[in-house]
Amino acid sequence: MIPINLQNRNALVCGASKGIGKACAIRLAQAGASVCILSRNAVLLEELLHQLPRTQYQNHQVLIANMEDPNDLDKKMHHLVLNHPIHILINNTGGPAAGQAHLAKVEEFELAFKQHLIANQIITSHAIQGMKDANYGRIINIISTSVKQPIDNLGVSNTIRGAVANWAKTLANELAAFHITVNNILPGATRTERLESIIQKEQLLHHKTQQEIEQLLLAAIPMKRFAEPEEIANAVAFLASPLAAYITGINVPVDGGRTKSL
Repeated sequence: MIPINLQNRNALVCGASKGIGKACAIRLAQAGASVCILSRNAVLLEELLHQLPRTQYQNHQVLIANMEDPNDLDKKMHHLVLNHPIHILINNTGGPAAGQAHLAKVEEFELAFKQHLIANQIITSHAIQGMKDANYGRIINIISTSVKQPIDNLGVSNTIRGAVANWAKTLANELAAFHITVNNILPGATRTERLESIIQKEQLLHHKTQQEIEQLLLAAIPMKRFAEPEEIANAVAFLASPLAAYITGINVPVDGGRTKSL
């Protein structure tokens, strides 16, 4: 097994208080990175901070910020990178609520745009200089398989995720000359609170039991199981490592084969 070594690298993991973000923070810390965990939930961040693996060379820290407040996010990122340059950035935000696109309010699109694309832009813009100075940068966006194949009843999410994917591809072309890679991880159905919420919405919409909805979802997955957050984190760790230095501008589905296109 080829080891992933991220010693002497600083990582920032957004949405790190739970689910995929939390798994990514732990996996990057296991690989030797100093990890800054970002969320608006101070209690969960402090709990995670004490769970992160650490050596004498690692300096983990917490950044409490709200993706819905661009001004606050901008100020906190400015102060963070003054003394803590970021080499590995994991852009990750909880998905918009389920629902059909034609029934969504304009405010729902505006909020999702702010939480995802605008927040990603603010955070990334502050991180880029540190990557350039280190001649090493990894920007990894956790989005969704919906950028390849829209998912029923996730209208706002499908729309915003597609915008983030194209933003990332544009950045990949612009930043490649600085040895900065930009890639997207597309998780399939993963055992998180987000999946539980989607299942509950589907139960109400179709008047079915939780087990019936789960079986419908599993039927569309060739591997016949949901992903664990740690499996998404493993893909993130690889893309964050020197092993992935020549991989940029791509979407990587981690979905058990559910996406029908290549």
